[in-house]
Amino acid sequence: MALKVYSSGSSQQWEEPGAFEVAPNVYRIPLPLPGDSLRAVNVYLLLEDDHAILIDSGMYVPQARKRLKESLDAIGIGLGDISEFLITHLHRDHYTQAVLLRDDFNGRIALGARERPSMEIIRERATAKDPTMVHDRYSQLIECGAKYLIDILRNFEGDDGEIAGYYKMPDRWLEDDSGIELANRTLNVIATPGHTQGHVVFHDPQSKLLFAGDHVLPHITPSIGLEPTRAALPLGDFLSSLRKVRLLPESRLFPAHGPVVESMHNRIDELLIHHDLRLTQASNLLSLGRSTAHEVALGLPWTRRQVGFDTLDPFNQMLAVTETLFHLDLLVQQQRAELSIVAEVRHYQPPESSSTKL
Repeated sequence: MALKVYSSGSSQQWEEPGAFEVAPNVYRIPLPLPGDSLRAVNVYLLLEDDHAILIDSGMYVPQARKRLKESLDAIGIGLGDISEFLITHLHRDHYTQAVLLRDDFNGRIALGARERPSMEIIRERATAKDPTMVHDRYSQLIECGAKYLIDILRNFEGDDGEIAGYYKMPDRWLEDDSGIELANRTLNVIATPGHTQGHVVFHDPQSKLLFAGDHVLPHITPSIGLEPTRAALPLGDFLSSLRKVRLLPESRLFPAHGPVVESMHNRIDELLIHHDLRLTQASNLLSLGRSTAHEVALGLPWTRRQVGFDTLDPFNQMLAVTETLFHLDLLVQQQRAELSIVAEVRHYQPPESSSTKL
């Protein structure tokens, strides 16, 4: 049975199935993420005269393809009617289904230009059948003083070599500050490095809509720097990207995870405040004698529920430790901390000038 089309005022939970018209000729379609705590990812269908454009595509799993087909059927179009996939970033829940649909129906894929280095690494590993697509993060755990997590994560995550095979190059690369001319609207491409180095958002200035991918999420703080390549200062990039998007005219926020939000400005302000507080909390823990990212992460509250580090699953412990590392590196860049490296482990301390001298 085909799913129903709902108005934007529907009271359903955001991840429940359906096709939700959130603006004229714009539909939010939540697709399932089996086994993922995020539960679902929003893709956005734009109907442009005789073309259908999809912003993000979902994950390659059969459940997502089935749900997408049912949702499109309810609107009156088919999978083969999608002429282009505009992808915010390379993570599997955004990119991989587009590759399979392109293989079957020939739609074109567009991706941010700064994702190219990561895509090249993933393709090299897929060709070599190397099952370590995202395990570059493991080396960071050594730097964080959390080497013990590596073996736990290997057992927890399993072999992701098959997933690498679903990564194929896009048809075109999207440059910052470029425009995508559609039949009824123009989308401005805005580079927003941080979550990944090549993340982009799409802004419709006339309708005041921001298709934000994972850059701005309404209920959670996006993870930072989860990619095969490594930026010098991922948190600094992310905060700069938030401030860049904050300068845009107020728009409705269409996120990849969570419901539509009426004010993108309010949510961006909340994220900036959160990270400012996090930097202060990390600095305070350094003053108490904690020195590694792992030690600092153990002293911080996590998630909206403010739970302890030990309550997180192994994957989210990895994200927590490496995010703490990025905060500490930014404190160093701000001259609010100093760094030393001992046996590959990064140690941080308050700047000597701030220490109390007896």
